[in-house]
This record gives sequence, structure tokens and C-alpha cells, in this order.
Amino acid sequence: MLKNKNIICISSIDWDFVWQGHQEIMANFAKSGNRVLFIENTGVRTPNFRDIKRLKKRINNWFRSIKGFRQEAENLYVYSPMILPFPYSRFMRWINRALLIKPLKRWIKTMGFRSPIIWTFLPTGTALDIIDNIDKELLVYYCIADFYELVNNPRKISRTENDLIRKSDIIFVQGEVLAKKCRRFNDNVHIFPFGVNMEVFDDFQRVPEKVPGDIKEIKRPIIGYIGGIHRHIDFNLLRFIALSHPEWSIVFIGPCQTDTPKINNLGNVFLLGQKDFTLLPSYISEFDVGIIPYETNEYTTTVFPTKLNEYHAMGKPVVSTALPEIIRFNLENNDLVLVGNTYQEFVDCISTALTNSKEGMVKQRMGLAERNNWAGRIEEMSDLLEYTIERKASKPVEWQDVFLRLYRTARRKALTISAIFICAYLLLFYTPLVWIVAAPLNISEAPQKADCIVVLAGGVGESGKAGQGYEERVEYAVKLYKEDLARHVIFSSGYVYAFKEALVMKALAVSLGIPAEAVILEDKAINTYQNMKFTKEIIENKNWKHVLLVSTPYHMRRISLVARKIAPELKVVYTPIPRSLFYSHSSKDAKGRRVWRRANLQQIKAICHEYLGILYYWFKGYI
Repeated sequence: MLKNKNIICISSIDWDFVWQGHQEIMANFAKSGNRVLFIENTGVRTPNFRDIKRLKKRINNWFRSIKGFRQEAENLYVYSPMILPFPYSRFMRWINRALLIKPLKRWIKTMGFRSPIIWTFLPTGTALDIIDNIDKELLVYYCIADFYELVNNPRKISRTENDLIRKSDIIFVQGEVLAKKCRRFNDNVHIFPFGVNMEVFDDFQRVPEKVPGDIKEIKRPIIGYIGGIHRHIDFNLLRFIALSHPEWSIVFIGPCQTDTPKINNLGNVFLLGQKDFTLLPSYISEFDVGIIPYETNEYTTTVFPTKLNEYHAMGKPVVSTALPEIIRFNLENNDLVLVGNTYQEFVDCISTALTNSKEGMVKQRMGLAERNNWAGRIEEMSDLLEYTIERKASKPVEWQDVFLRLYRTARRKALTISAIFICAYLLLFYTPLVWIVAAPLNISEAPQKADCIVVLAGGVGESGKAGQGYEERVEYAVKLYKEDLARHVIFSSGYVYAFKEALVMKALAVSLGIPAEAVILEDKAINTYQNMKFTKEIIENKNWKHVLLVSTPYHMRRISLVARKIAPELKVVYTPIPRSLFYSHSSKDAKGRRVWRRANLQQIKAICHEYLGILYYWFKGYI
């Protein structure tokens, strides 16, 4: 048996789901002295409304753990990753790599979880992302289902599964159909149907438990089913059984994973819900017949029902639909399972099972279950793993393989960085994203009559060049003045280039028609806070209460926050210049042609400057 190994299991179910081979195998490895990390299901399809409960449970698992990691038992850890549930979107898969791989690598480093055996039940792109980004001793794929039939686009998952099959060092499968599929790309394929934990059933045989209360009062005979109640069950068959024999009780033990309208209104059908795995023997012991009522379709052609072993562990007769793996089982075991090819044949088989329970057949069933015990099955798997590890270690590593592996890693990183850069470039420069982000900065109100017009100049302005920050503001202030909205204009700027900017603004305003005596200069301020502080002193000396404030559109939010802090009693109407050449970003040019580029670097820098300015002012206590 494997010992002292690190094992990462990429599971197709969650740890708290119905106990199956996934949990059984990994729990056994952990008990044998190996350290196991069980990664819960990352999905093979886009979730729908019925998955809300499962998603909610995943969120709860995340919050009750440490960044998604928790310890379930000695040597056994569970990772509940929080990723975006779109397994076939390349963009989402790229995001999920960051959400999944980085925390996983941190945990591996913290725990010293070096060179693990990676054992995957999933053949998805997300599983491959984990596999490709972790140095491993061995890669194991346990193919337990035909995933092509579980997804809307089989082509996508076939590509990733074929890649996984080629990469795997060893492959286990449930049955012959899956083995043939895997052998197309890999010779090291072994058939291992799911087994049964005989310890649980042996414990029950030694010390029978009390009959559970929810099945105790149900009348006999009981036709029983254990496992998930899913979409591959033939509900029309179940309805036919229930209506044909109302004296029979049909009991289901397991979680409901699909809608069941065809059996909900039947008085002799009982859905008792999911039970702890250790309680299954006490329920199966009350069955008179165990059933496997699956539809025969492309998916179920590859299914080996685990419940067959569990029914047999209690010696119960089993009736099944004509599943290929059941037919194969019967060929090897003298038709031990009764098979119904039609609804009526299925019912007749149940009748036969109820009246033909021989002691020798009971022992035969229990003996078969014993041979399919998980303990022995996992021991055989472990021996194959050890042999594969030894064979792999003895194979000389060619320098070409090392070089190609390093090259692929470097190429993958380069492609990832390039993709990030291209996406960021397109988002910033060729979408309205910048202007959506900038929108909260823009405050614009309709001009109205006031005591004065306050114009804040910009020094080097948004363009970063002296002399280009004030012209549009002065021009707009002149327009407001000429509309008789105020009789005075205050120009605020302490910036000096060749001349004081406030003097240049006044000269421009006078040349455009404002009387010199109507202009007041504030020429000490070197930032927005001082603009408002020194302007406020002028306004208070004049006993003015109401002002129109002019600046560029995306400067208005910072001005308003400062004004609210230092002059809350002053009524300020924020009237930015209506059209800024610097911030121009029309989707069409002057000739009506579409403009693809929506922002430039200077505009982005100016928007960032405003947000950083607000943050800095908050830190300084200016707002």
C-alpha cells in the first residue's frame, strides 16, 4: 500500500456529497499514512437554478475554512475553491487560474506538499490547469463516466479529456466501454469498477441497528433504491411500477437532484432523503428488493452502478434495466441480477425476486460484494501506482524533455502576460470603460443667477503643458457673465509660467468683453484646496452667498468635496465647461465616421490623477 506520499485529488463531487468512491479512495489513502488534499468539484457545466443550494454550500464551506482550505481528518484536507462557474469560457478559465492556482501553490508551499501524485476524476480545462502548473510525481486519471453526455458542447470536453488521457501515467476506468475510449491514446488502462466498504456492512451484521423510524412504518414489501435521484432515472418506469402494484412500497434513499413530478403524487412512493453512509445497511436491510431503474442512453452505457455492490452486501436481490455493464456483470456471474428490458419485464422481475429468495443466492451475493470490497480494490490500485512510479523513475530523463518542459512553461507565462496586456490595452483605450469609471467625478448643474463667477485655473492643467489649462474656462466664464448671471468674476490661480496665470486670465477676459473692474484676482493658491480657501476669504469679505463655479468636468467632484468641508454655508452651483477639448471622446469624428479609439493616455492619467487627488485630500483632512 502507498505510504508517505502527497496526493492531490481533483474530484468531480464535493466532500460532503453522497459518499462515493472519490471519498472512499482518498480516505483510505489518508488512513494509510499518505497526506491527501481533496479539491472539491470545479464543475463540468454551467450551473443552473437547481445548483443554487450547492453553490450556497460551497460559499459556506469557504467561510468556515481558511481561504477555502480545511482539515477533515488526520492527513486529509479539503479545498473548496471559489471560482467563476463557466468552465468552457477561455476568458473565465484565465481568471479562474488566478483564483485557483495561486492559493493552491501557497498552500502546497506552506504544507511542504512537494511532488504530489495528482489523481483526477475530472477531464476539464480547469483540471488541466491544475495539473500543468504543479510539479508532480505521477498523474492518475480515474475515468468514471462519459462526460461527453453531461455537457452541452461535447467537442470542448473531448479535447481536454483526450489531452488528459495522453498525459496520464496510469488510467483507471469503471468499465470496458470507457477502457476502449482511453486505450486510443494510452496503453496503461485498467478496469476498476467502484467497490463497497464492507466494514460498514460487516459492523451492521455483527450488531444490527434499530430500524430507522422513517422506514419502520412503511408497509412491506419494500422495493428500495439508494443513491442520487437524478435525471438518468426512468421516472416513467417508476410510475408504471407504482401504479401496477399499489401494494408495493417504493422507497428512495438519497438526495433529490432533479424534479420528480411523475412520482410526487403517488401514495406508495416515499422519498426519505439523503442519509449518512454508515446508516445505509440499516435501510437496505429493510428492502425486499433493490432496484437500478436507469434509462438506457449514451451516458448510462458506461455506468457501473455502485449500489449493486451495496445491495449485494446485504444479500438483497437486484432488478435492473438493461445497462451494458450489468449485462457484462451477469455474463461473469451466472445472471445473478434480474434484468427487465421492458416496463412489464421489470415488474415481473420484481415479482420473481420477491418470491424466489434462496439462501444459496443470498450467500452468493454477499460473497460477490466481499470480492468487490474497497479495501482490496484500493490495494490493487496502489500496487499499480507503485509499479508505475518505479517504472517512471527508472526511465532516463532526456534533455530534450526537460528543455521542452521549460520552454512550454516560459511560453505559457509569456502568452498569459501578453493576453493580460492586450486585454487591458483594449479595455482602456477601445471601450467606454475609462469614461464609465470617470463618470462619478463629473458634477454638472444648470447655471443660475449668482453673486459671482469663480474660475479655478489649472496651472499646467490636464495636458501637462503650461498655458493650456485656462482658455476654455475663461471663455465659458465670459459667456456666463454676458448672460447676466453674475456681475463679478474671480480668477483663482497662483501658478506662474512667463506671467502670473491669474493676470493672463484677466487680460483674456477683458479682451473678450468683461470690464476690468468686474474682475477680482486670487493669485496665491497652488492647489485646489487653496483655490477654495483663498476664494472663500474674498467671497466672505464681499458678503456674497451664492457663486457659480467653473472648472473642467472631471475636476468638479474634488472641488465639491473641498467646498463642502471648508465652506458649507456657501451655495455653490457647479458649472463645468460644457465641452473640453482635452477630454473629448466622441465615438464619431467630424465626418460621422466611427472612431474606435475611445480614450488616450493623457486622459487616463488625468482621471487617475483626480481619484488619487481625492484620496490624498482625504488623507490630509482637506475633505
